[in-house]
Amino acid sequence: MNGQEKLAKTSNTYAPAPARPGSAYAGKNVHLIGIGGCGMSGLASVLLAGGAHVSGSDRAPSATTVRLAEAGAAVSIGQKPENLPVKLDLVVASAAVPPQNPELAEARSRGVEVIKYSQLLGRLMADSIGLAIAGTHGKSTTSAMVAYVLMRAGADPTYVIGATVPQLGGSSRAGGGPCFVAEACEYDASFLNLHPTVAAILNIEEDHLDYYKDLNAIVASFAAFASLAPRNGLLIVNGEDPNTARAVEGVAARVETFGLGENCRWRAVNVELDGGTHAFDVRCGDRVLGRCRLRLAGRHNVYNALAAAAMTIHCGVPATQALAYLGEFTGADRRMTLRGRVNGVTVVDDYAHHPTEIQATLRAVRQYHQPARLWCVFQPHQHSRTRFLMRDFARSFAQADTVLLPPIYFVRDSEAERKNVSAADLASQIRLVGGDAESFEDFDTITAHLRSHVRAGDLILTMGAGDVWKIADDYLQGS
Repeated sequence: MNGQEKLAKTSNTYAPAPARPGSAYAGKNVHLIGIGGCGMSGLASVLLAGGAHVSGSDRAPSATTVRLAEAGAAVSIGQKPENLPVKLDLVVASAAVPPQNPELAEARSRGVEVIKYSQLLGRLMADSIGLAIAGTHGKSTTSAMVAYVLMRAGADPTYVIGATVPQLGGSSRAGGGPCFVAEACEYDASFLNLHPTVAAILNIEEDHLDYYKDLNAIVASFAAFASLAPRNGLLIVNGEDPNTARAVEGVAARVETFGLGENCRWRAVNVELDGGTHAFDVRCGDRVLGRCRLRLAGRHNVYNALAAAAMTIHCGVPATQALAYLGEFTGADRRMTLRGRVNGVTVVDDYAHHPTEIQATLRAVRQYHQPARLWCVFQPHQHSRTRFLMRDFARSFAQADTVLLPPIYFVRDSEAERKNVSAADLASQIRLVGGDAESFEDFDTITAHLRSHVRAGDLILTMGAGDVWKIADDYLQGS
């Protein structure tokens, strides 16, 4: 039975899928390079639950690698050829693994099949009702919302999400139900390896310009993703985003839009802001399905919740239950996460690393916490992204009183790209548009600066896709 046939049979009860995801690898020896990452660790968990013999390596130990070892994976710290077991059927590498990685080289020299993370994710999804959530922003939160609603509804889903979700006990799970929820990443066109029955496109903007030539190339990639949904499948897409509209032109699957505009099939109406969070009625066509009161701050989460509601209701969750469960959801880790309070100072951490995300997060943090002053410690992620989007980054900090910038987080870029731009360049651009910004040489100097200048009533927001969260923890521990 394929995924769409299962979807047609799914109502308010959830029959088990014919086989647990990952069970096709039962008894197989699978090695994951970069096993500690959110996505890779999720695959490792699914494979273990399906009876595979899992090994893997990562550059440094973490709570994730410890958890996987306790679950039965053979985890090595450091990457070298001898980490690969003698018996080996498959090697999986994350997108961050360079081609010259010694374990990759060893696998190829031995003639072992080597695939990417997204390829294995697609293989595991193929025999399920695949729910794939794509978009420049909001993928992790919306994927987590969908997984949480399905869990609360008793659907027993499998999910692999690119963030830790406290209410789900982690980032992944191998369930016995028919639904497989996956965050669908556009970098390296990874999401084209998936097999969605129901797909969502939340938004499309310029990003990953180290891989894509321009916005047109990005839209074309999303169009290819949209075409993966079968003719009797479903696309849930942002009805207010012109780039998304371009991407779904002429697709075979049924398209349903979400948003606040009157042209959208799934709409949030009677939207109210109360205490920094939003409440709204969900309308589908001419019917009001019920009211949803989110616990997450930010208007952008109204859009995320609409997409999640549409997907889960189509999978058979009664509307009243879906909206109630969305109202229980408290978020994914590093999404406006309260790290603590000390001496009257609030410390929040967030993953935002794109100009649009920065604007949305700063606005939401101001609405929710209403600080006297908002100190934003932003760690730019990738030199190429910083250079390509420099002007947009500079304008995105209008809601911050002061911006403190550590060095740019170096990942995937070449050494030549590294020399093209610095955090000091971004600080200058922020000042040129009227902001208050300063760059620093390291985390310790920023922490010392905060301790000297922050006062009761202020809020510190650490922000970025790298390891900037360490500043939040250091500030709290040392104050």
